[in-house]
Amino acid sequence: MNKKGFTLIELMIVVAIIGILAAIAIPQFSAYRVKSYNTKATAELRSAYTACQVYFSTMEGSTTCGIDGMHSQKFFNSSDVTLNITDDKLDTWTATAKHNASNVTYTIDPNGTVTVTATP
Repeated sequence: MNKKGFTLIELMIVVAIIGILAAIAIPQFSAYRVKSYNTKATAELRSAYTACQVYFSTMEGSTTCGIDGMHSQKFFNSSDVTLNITDDKLDTWTATAKHNASNVTYTIDPNGTVTVTATP
């Protein structure tokens, strides 16, 4: 008799290999998601910094830049990133940002340098 097909052992080996690959890939995928959340938070923090720098340079005499100043420069942060301006003065402007799905908080200083200020 010449029957064609896979044996049960062959099928079980294939399922085991797929399971091993999935066990490796799923944690990596989760790490990439967290990394992308953190990148989004830093990108929005840098955009807020740039919007306020443009506001300061175009609105002569202005010494503060808060949410209204950023909105006048067409900057609106997304709903999944929490952005807080901790100091809105011209020479000392600083802000923090945190993605809602991440535990990492970033701070930007008056020179535009982003640093990690809180991690889990």
